[in-house]
Amino acid sequence: MSDLPDDITAGAMATPSYHYDLDEVRRSHARLRAALPEPSEVYYSLKANPHPAIVSALHTAGCRAEVCSPGELQAALDAGVPAGKLLYTGPGKQDRAVEDAVKAGVTEFSVDSPHGLDQLDETARRLDAPVRAVLRVNDSTPAPGQGLTMTGVASPFGADAEWILAEPERFRSRPMARLVGFHLYMGTNVPDEDALMAQFTQSAATARTLADVLGIEVELLDLGGGFAAPYAREGELASYPTLAGRLAELLDDGFPGWREGRPAVAFESGRHLVATCGTLFTRVLDVKRSHGRRVLVLESGINHLGGMSGLRRLPQIAPAVLHGEPGGEPLADAMVTGPLCTPLDTWARAAEVADVRPGDVVRVPNVGAYGLSASLLAFLGHPAPVEVVVDGGRIVQESRLTLQRQPSN
Repeated sequence: MSDLPDDITAGAMATPSYHYDLDEVRRSHARLRAALPEPSEVYYSLKANPHPAIVSALHTAGCRAEVCSPGELQAALDAGVPAGKLLYTGPGKQDRAVEDAVKAGVTEFSVDSPHGLDQLDETARRLDAPVRAVLRVNDSTPAPGQGLTMTGVASPFGADAEWILAEPERFRSRPMARLVGFHLYMGTNVPDEDALMAQFTQSAATARTLADVLGIEVELLDLGGGFAAPYAREGELASYPTLAGRLAELLDDGFPGWREGRPAVAFESGRHLVATCGTLFTRVLDVKRSHGRRVLVLESGINHLGGMSGLRRLPQIAPAVLHGEPGGEPLADAMVTGPLCTPLDTWARAAEVADVRPGDVVRVPNVGAYGLSASLLAFLGHPAPVEVVVDGGRIVQESRLTLQRQPSN
């Protein structure tokens, strides 16, 4: 997205603020659709960013939604996604959450174990509402090129393929929860097309083997995702120019009825759809020296962006200057921190950034995914950033998340 919408200037803008460009969301969706075979479905994973304007834009563009909590379910429904277009996932589900989802009209669930099938069946029986289940599978070995390993290791996600093969009777349909297919998600953030194709190939082969062992006709094959995007740095979405054709050949071989919807084939994406739509703007609060190094203190820290860095999964974040006085040499080996009273509130320990002064505005690009909603918003009680929705180069909506303590039920 451009640095700023057409109707605002850096000096006058409210900070800190996230800006989400819906035109970029639509472009990213179109790119992903072009990289996938037809017919197939795309589920938007709300964990990347549950902002209602983003969810609504993707639903309008043709996305279904993948949710894994009561909050995400409500966010999808509030954004206009019909319950029948949702897949409810997650390695563990509270009984009440499953019941509320079925009452809301959700009919498709991903389950991770025999207990998950029993839980779903009991709920559906009690409510007299039959549901469909896809079995999430933890394949035997990891696929190459994964950004974050999701399979082939001990994991809360899915049932081990060996377990299913050894005890197939435990994984068959229940009276009110019919097993209709498989859910396989082997890894995330895979920029290389060959590596991505390798994991889809492995997943399709595993699904074919398990379908034969369980004696089911696959109606839904969810191959997951792994489509890559830059995070908190300049960059473009990963490109997969020949993936659609290669996937079509793979599916022709293993599931020859897929072109007629037998099975329906689905993919999932969060970061690839929304990462490049988001930019965080924040001001410099202080610039000082400490033990011979320059230290930048910003309005935003891990409470607004990068809270997951505590898991050591995020790179250093070195914001770019958007608005400030010209001149000055870049600051080498600078520490970039937020305003929180903890030494963990650090975006970068040794980064090269432009010469800045208190009051200057800096920006962090490509944070539409795993930005504010993946941060430590409740820690120390600083206000949340304003979230600004931009469409057609103009601001169309502004809002701010708030946390409120209420009596428990």
